[in-house]
Amino acid sequence: MHGYSGKILHIDLDERKHWVEEKPEEWYKLYIGGVCMATRLCWENIEVGCDPYDPGNPVCFANGIFSGTPVPVGGKYGLASKSPLTGFIGDSLSGSWFSIALKRAQWDGVVIHNASKDWIYILIDDDRVEFLSADELLGLGTYETEEKIREIFGDDQVRSATIGPAGEKMVRFGNVTNDGRQAGRTGHGAVWGSKKLKAVAIRGTYGVTVADPESLLKMSFDITESAQGPHTEKYRVYGTSTNMLNMNKLGLLPTRNYQEGVFEFAELVSGEYLDEHHKVKVIACAQCPIACEQMSLVKKGPFAGAMTGIEYECLQAVSSNCGIDDMTAAIRLVDLADRTGMDAMSMGVTISYAMECYERGVLKKEDFKCKAAPEGIELNFGNGAGAVTFAGMMADKEGIGEIFSEGTKRAAAYLDETRGAETYKWAMNIKGLETPGYDARALKTFAVGLAVGTRGGCHNRSAAYDPDIKGQTNRFTVDHTRGKVASRAEEYAAVYDTLPLCKFIRRCFTGKADRAGAWPAIASLINATTGWEYDYDDVDLIGVRAHTLKKAFNIREGWTEQDDDLPYRWKHDPMTIGPSAGHVVTDEELAYLKKIYYEAKGWTEEGLIPKQLLIDLGMDDVAEEIGV
Repeated sequence: MHGYSGKILHIDLDERKHWVEEKPEEWYKLYIGGVCMATRLCWENIEVGCDPYDPGNPVCFANGIFSGTPVPVGGKYGLASKSPLTGFIGDSLSGSWFSIALKRAQWDGVVIHNASKDWIYILIDDDRVEFLSADELLGLGTYETEEKIREIFGDDQVRSATIGPAGEKMVRFGNVTNDGRQAGRTGHGAVWGSKKLKAVAIRGTYGVTVADPESLLKMSFDITESAQGPHTEKYRVYGTSTNMLNMNKLGLLPTRNYQEGVFEFAELVSGEYLDEHHKVKVIACAQCPIACEQMSLVKKGPFAGAMTGIEYECLQAVSSNCGIDDMTAAIRLVDLADRTGMDAMSMGVTISYAMECYERGVLKKEDFKCKAAPEGIELNFGNGAGAVTFAGMMADKEGIGEIFSEGTKRAAAYLDETRGAETYKWAMNIKGLETPGYDARALKTFAVGLAVGTRGGCHNRSAAYDPDIKGQTNRFTVDHTRGKVASRAEEYAAVYDTLPLCKFIRRCFTGKADRAGAWPAIASLINATTGWEYDYDDVDLIGVRAHTLKKAFNIREGWTEQDDDLPYRWKHDPMTIGPSAGHVVTDEELAYLKKIYYEAKGWTEEGLIPKQLLIDLGMDDVAEEIGV
């Protein structure tokens, strides 16, 4: 088989053993790689109905089909477990040399079972697996852990995926970090913490074979050349942070915990401001010719020395959404999240929720007492220094930080019970995962995409904001087309997430970010890599199958139609200023949107999946378990 080894590595942390599972080529044709293959490995290996922190919840890596080849932005892998935030599938992607090391070690995937009694890390050295004490790594930040592991082995070719102190303490929105990039959202770091797994290190020395190297190299060169042109210019120059001003102009920029969509100080926390005052270099993921990550440094002031890569979603969560207009505080907050191993988006939204609780009198200054602030924190909107201190409290689970380290859904349940409040009305999450940087009240297609999303409050897995923002739909109204548009948008995204390829390459095939341009090119890349005979329809089915499998996983874990919902604020509290003022997604609108979405998917009125649909997708065993 070309492009794959045909082997999945299984590791048991409790019994300190490993074994190899061989998979047939037809299995790879169905699940390809990335989030789809990782989800499939979860489906095959999880203890159904287990708590996310139980040993029966596996850690599943799945490599990309193009990892270790010349294909641009193909150096990504998928990571999946049952999410401690949502109780459903937690799937993430990360672009890094870790993926290439995994491919060179000749593993298509890794499944880590059970839990260790003592803190350990794993070394995968080609086909050799070592279980090593993590005692000297405990307490180290994510970057420090990676550096320490390379130092231990004296080899900079050893690549690691690690958790930080927040993951060790099982902060529910803990991340996994590799090469300075994060497998973010959904709480993977907390799952690793529950297993006492500090890191996975890989050294691979084998080559990667493809079916038609000459054709693959030619196509890869052409795409790389295109990726240096106008289609990716905004990412290369400003990164995604340029969206701050774009979203503010549309009245969609989350502001003060999503109360409004316009931030009066947006220019001070914009990508353009970042570029002028703080950017020191740009870096790229493995196999990436775009280099979108804007490394930014605080040169002076109380947060001097803080440096990290800044992207839109993280920036908006810790700046405008917290009412913070100090870019140095924003950089420090993202830096703190990355080093301690917290998801910066969930962290920022949780801080903004705590700020609103403070401003509404549910919480007082003395509730925020900690070592750094013995008298407490006045955690009002705009308090950058207070936000940094409180973020540290969550990472350390210090004081009330422990409550908020559980995320907004669980924190709201606790506060509403103990304080007699109704803070759930401003706890911004979907299925337990904190919401992204686009206000869905004035994005009606995106609203249903978020509500039904298998991952929870995630923009990456839906992409249904795109037709709304670009004017392909009337973003303020609801009509019969939105179900199909949302369905097709998430399946489109799932193709890129399964290969996986970074979505920033989507215009570099023909200049248009559509199926007609990309799918034939992607089919040619797949065929040159594997020797298969994929065509347009086969590529399209990649997305359908990936999304359907994730939904099937959630159904098996207890999903019901009531889980497809939006935060209270988006349904009841219209914004009062800006071009998106006055709009909400009513319960009636959401019910209709869900109905036409389920119809577009070919599902039942309750959102369940017919057996025949699953059989047609080649997933007969899934059909037997959850099909109707």
